[in-house]
Amino acid sequence: MKTRLIAQSIATALTIMGLSAGINSASAKSIEVERIVAPQVMPQVAPIKIPSVITQPKIEVVFVLDTTGSMSGLINAAKEKIWSIASTMAQAQTAPEIKMGLVAYRDRGDKYVTQNVDLSEDLDSMYSKLMDFKAQGGGDSPESVNAALYDAVHKMSWNQDSNTYKVVFLVGDAPAHMDYQDDVKYPETLCIASDKGIIINAIQSGNNYGTTKHWKHIAGLGQGNFFKVSNSGNAVAIATPFDKDLAKLSNELDKTRVYYGSSDDRVKQEAKKAAGSKLYKESSVASQARRATFNTSSSGKTNFLGEKELVDSIASGDIALESIASDELPAAMKTMKPIEQQRYIKEKSVARKELQSKIRQLAEKRDAFLKEKVEATGGRKNSLDSQIFDAIQEQSADKGLVYDKKDMKY
Repeated sequence: MKTRLIAQSIATALTIMGLSAGINSASAKSIEVERIVAPQVMPQVAPIKIPSVITQPKIEVVFVLDTTGSMSGLINAAKEKIWSIASTMAQAQTAPEIKMGLVAYRDRGDKYVTQNVDLSEDLDSMYSKLMDFKAQGGGDSPESVNAALYDAVHKMSWNQDSNTYKVVFLVGDAPAHMDYQDDVKYPETLCIASDKGIIINAIQSGNNYGTTKHWKHIAGLGQGNFFKVSNSGNAVAIATPFDKDLAKLSNELDKTRVYYGSSDDRVKQEAKKAAGSKLYKESSVASQARRATFNTSSSGKTNFLGEKELVDSIASGDIALESIASDELPAAMKTMKPIEQQRYIKEKSVARKELQSKIRQLAEKRDAFLKEKVEATGGRKNSLDSQIFDAIQEQSADKGLVYDKKDMKY
């Protein structure tokens, strides 16, 4: 019995190893073998390919703007062109996240020395502040450039990521006051800017020799560009047959936003809506058309929506309508039945898509119209917005931002 079990074990092992054929037939007959199940061979599975994560490029831009009396024309140019600058930046091959900030400066003895608007994707609110700045004060040549650059470098919420393109555009027509004993002088500030990876560009309005000397020094220390524009900014500002319709569609698009959240959320949302309303009342039709173009781009989505926008949150699956407490719903929806609420959101979503489609179609026609006009007049080369775009295109390439010259917006 013991010999039989040993023989059986040997036969089993040989069978598994594929060697049982080597046993002569006489020996095989004397071995009683139980039914053996061959080991399962696992099918080869191709390795799972994990898609590489495409990191969205980031752009952070702070405009440091002289707002003294002599800067009236350039301030107006900035107000007109901020949206086209944003739209142009949005044309990178991978749509970037865009934040903008603002430092307005004058001099000691004026109404203010500096006023700051922190970096934010909420360009509506930044633009609303820009609209408030008027060219006043000044009178003497030097201005508080040192204080303005200090605020730009130290008081803005700059991203710590080294892959973010961080840039300052200093715009002014007067040199820096270098005689204030308690100022941090710009060479020291620009050293800190370099450590933070912030590029400083200097844009001179006019032809003041002292300004040219300082601005070239600032651009050199800031690893940026120096260039000049006229007192008007040489901004390309051509009206188009599409501006009025784009402005109207933009206003209608804003009305598709449905906000939810706490009382604190509502305060922010009301401020966001107020900034938009101010834009429609006080800015030019062309600016409204440019904003419409930006807001329908991938980069402009955050500016358009703001925080806790219900239509987009539901469409993206971020939140379910039934999970929202009644007191966090907008007033118009609180008295609705659930099915009516769903219908209301659906109607807003459909209207939004239609409006966005119309805006994109008109924006393409507007772009084609402007390119033809600008090329015919040769007005692009020395304009404020063109030179800003050229600097951005050159300086941001190592941050994953790739542009084409034809992407310039007006």
